[in-house]
Formats: sequence, C-alpha cells, structure tokens
Amino acid sequence: MRRWSVISFIKSAKAAKDFPASEKEIVFVGRSNVGKSSLINSLYKKDLAYTGKTPGKTRMINFFNIDDIYTAVDVPGYGYARRSQKEAIEYASMMDDYFDRTDKIRLVIQITDARIGPTQDDIDMEEYLKDRKLNYVVIANKIDKLSNNQLTNARHKLYRDRVNVIYVSAEKKKNIDQVKEYIDKYISD
Repeated sequence: MRRWSVISFIKSAKAAKDFPASEKEIVFVGRSNVGKSSLINSLYKKDLAYTGKTPGKTRMINFFNIDDIYTAVDVPGYGYARRSQKEAIEYASMMDDYFDRTDKIRLVIQITDARIGPTQDDIDMEEYLKDRKLNYVVIANKIDKLSNNQLTNARHKLYRDRVNVIYVSAEKKKNIDQVKEYIDKYISD
C-alpha cells in the first residue's frame, strides 16, 4: 500500500473556470457533519480539511495535491438545512459543474454516518453517481460510536443492499488502511 508524503493545498473554487487542471481525482462527498473532513485528515495524516461541530463549514470545492500522483477533492456537504434557497441553487450548480469532469474522476468516496445509515440525501447522491457512471465506494463512518451489536445490525439492515461499504472510524483511525487500499486500486495506472 502506497504511503503519501507530499500533500499540499492547491486551491478552493466555486466555478468550473477556476477548477485546477488534473488528470486523476479522488472525490469525497457526504452529508454535512458525517465526518468527511475528519476522514480526509485521517487518510492524509495532516489537517487539510477544516473540522468543527457546526455542519456546513465547507462552502467551496477544495483541491489537494497528493504526491503529484492525484488530486483529492473535498466538496461541500449536501443536505444542509440551513442553506438559503439561493445557496442551495448555487451549490447544485457548482456540483453539476464539478461532476461534469467525469473523465478526471477516478473514484468518489461517499461518507455516511454508520449510526444512521444511508439517508434519502445519501441515496439520491448514490443515484446521481450511478447516473454519471462514476466509480464509488460507501464509507460508513463513526463506527467507534456503535457497540458490536449495533455495528452488526448496521451491516445487516442499514447497508445490506450496498456492495462496496467500508466501515471506519475517522476519529479513531480504524480501518483507514482499507480506504487507502481502495484509493490505490483506482489511481494505479
């Protein structure tokens, strides 16, 4: 498994004209407050993405260079209720502009909350990714907040219909290597 060592912020952008040139991208999506930024920071062992208790902090698409091999892309969380209608429209337009780059996107990592399971917003995003024929994996985060029985129930009830699910705790760095292996599979030429 590859170990990443040179990780740097490229830029934040809201419009397609501002997106940086890139050949390979790994994209992180998820509802607000599912631990998307925490997962990114755990994967890259660096405080790249802002984390906080208040959801909806990421407002732009953030691009990070990973060893000059690929670009990690952190998009704003979806399903955040406190966005105005204007912000929601701008968000949808920004996401459509970004996902029009399907030739660059190698893998979408969709983060969900293992305690809750896929919400309607998560299911809608999954359908969106399927419609665009993008490779994706579901990451069920926050397993450290579940007992063994609850985790077993989540696997059997909440995620039973999903083929590609990795159960992690970004906070405790549990099963992060499984996510790294999955990324390696999609960025290898």
